[in-house]
Amino acid sequence: MPLMPLSNWKEPPVTTQPGHRRVTLFVTCIVDQIYPTIGQAAVQLLEAQGVQVHVPSGLTCCGQMAFNAGFRDEAYAVAGRTIEVLRGQGDVVLPSGSCGAMIRHLYPELFEHSPYAGPAAELAGRTYELSEYLVDVLGVTDVGASYSGRVTYHDACHGLRFLGIGRQARTLLAEVRGAEVVPLPGCDQCCGFGGLFAVKQRAISEAMLAHKLDAVQTTEADLLVTGDASCMTQISGGLTRARRPTRARHLAELLANMVDARP
Repeated sequence: MPLMPLSNWKEPPVTTQPGHRRVTLFVTCIVDQIYPTIGQAAVQLLEAQGVQVHVPSGLTCCGQMAFNAGFRDEAYAVAGRTIEVLRGQGDVVLPSGSCGAMIRHLYPELFEHSPYAGPAAELAGRTYELSEYLVDVLGVTDVGASYSGRVTYHDACHGLRFLGIGRQARTLLAEVRGAEVVPLPGCDQCCGFGGLFAVKQRAISEAMLAHKLDAVQTTEADLLVTGDASCMTQISGGLTRARRPTRARHLAELLANMVDARP
């Protein structure tokens, strides 16, 4: 499997202010192309904790789409480039459990027995999902968020099952001033998106989404939040088509006070 090396690629040096922690924000493809406010919210949350945020200019995709579709050679090339770009870039933080799981758990599998096995394992050891980084690394529980309304939380599959996260988001939500946080029945059940699964298995995906929407309706929540933009897209689309009043937003947007309460 040929790798596209970046031996001549040079990222401009970045200086860190004394006493500041520095992280590299991996915004992910869907955030970069469709939901830039999620990336802006992540930067705001990290900088509020004294973290210096850096986004390398050559950073693009983690390679998950190709990997999940069975295109291992293409995934190897894209992921190998990502490893090169992220060399020496410190802690890597993503507003996505899905892409985080690709790097933490699937890079070691993808690069096993290759020259990139060591660098892949090293990168996996310094990669974190956003809520995980805030709570478990920075020790933050209250980010100064406020929201007047009822909120419920959906656990995205990759974050929950690969990274074991969920507690962190709930810890942060518990400190949102004015919010009534209510449990979502079947919060750990898939929304039916699953990337290409929603395209290749449309009928099953729609049935799973319908089940999720029924669960959301029982909460009478004004806002459903989740840690992955892909799940947010799936659920938001279903809510809109069904003319349900609940909105779906990313956890980072709520925590950064980018979600207005309903009038």
